[in-house]
Amino acid sequence: MADQPTRGGQKQQQQMQQQVQPSEAIKSLLPQQGPSKSQVLAVVTLFPFGGALLCLAGLTLVGTLIGLAVATPVFLLFSPVLVPAALTIALAVTGFLTSGAFGITALSSLSWMINYMRRMRGTTGEQQVVPAKRWGL
Repeated sequence: MADQPTRGGQKQQQQMQQQVQPSEAIKSLLPQQGPSKSQVLAVVTLFPFGGALLCLAGLTLVGTLIGLAVATPVFLLFSPVLVPAALTIALAVTGFLTSGAFGITALSSLSWMINYMRRMRGTTGEQQVVPAKRWGL
């Protein structure tokens, strides 16, 4: 029993191992060899492309902010008309989507009931009991 270290002793040993070998831990994270030619070519090719896309994203952000600054007074001026119009359009879209969802639900339920009735018409009572016996009913 005395040979086994306590929990505190285990933590101290782990801390000492980490303090003794920090360079080994860092070396294990680094690759053993340098990047291949294809990796270097990919970085050299994609770096300018990524920079151009970043510039376009910045220009888009600036354009959006300028457009918002210009459109804000117009929105405030026409808000008594725009807010009810937006609510009306949102309610109409919600109504159409809801009616479509109810329609699809009704059609799938009707299809399921028709298929169920067709299966029931072709079977007799004895054929229905056999699967029930397999399930232990």
